[in-house]
Amino acid sequence: MNAFVLAGGQSARMGRDKALLELNGRPLIAHALEKLRSLGFSPQIVGSRPDLAEFAPVIPDVQPQAGPLGGIESALAASDVEQGLFLPVDLPWMPAEFLCWMVDRAAITHALATIPRLLGLFQPLCAIYNRALLSHTRAAIAAGDAKVIHAVDHAASATGLPIDIFDVEIIASAQSWEQCIPLYRWFENINTPADFGKAMLEQSARIH
Repeated sequence: MNAFVLAGGQSARMGRDKALLELNGRPLIAHALEKLRSLGFSPQIVGSRPDLAEFAPVIPDVQPQAGPLGGIESALAASDVEQGLFLPVDLPWMPAEFLCWMVDRAAITHALATIPRLLGLFQPLCAIYNRALLSHTRAAIAAGDAKVIHAVDHAASATGLPIDIFDVEIIASAQSWEQCIPLYRWFENINTPADFGKAMLEQSARIH
């Protein structure tokens, strides 16, 4: 399995580059890469961002206007193994222990997609995808449908491979992870200046 940080967004709501926002003295891109490295991966960054090459190798977007699905397509196209773990650059509260559990699960199931669901909502950008999805991501983008879940559903119908969707609440309740961050915040994106200000205040409170 390979690991990728999705960092190709335009940061429109933030008004400045999210990947380089500093939290606890380091940019968000460094936090995301560190989580993946702690699991033994040599992660790559997905997005047309040559300026981020100082942090890790960068895979340019094959189709820059295709959103996260385009990033997943680019990563799977550049991969030489069956599965890829994806982590958005703006999820600073995501525990590495959860990512490790998801990697172990996908290594057993070899599902087309391993997708968490929290509070009934799919979380398709922090997920694991099989390379069998690749041609279907291309077809979806060509058809003007850049919804990740739609591409996964079409691929499952075409290939017969299973989609592994699980409820994070159930999994977390059965584990002994140290949950210093509330479960509902694991998938909380930093999208706006208000989100970032809140994160900075919380980080300061932890330090002091």
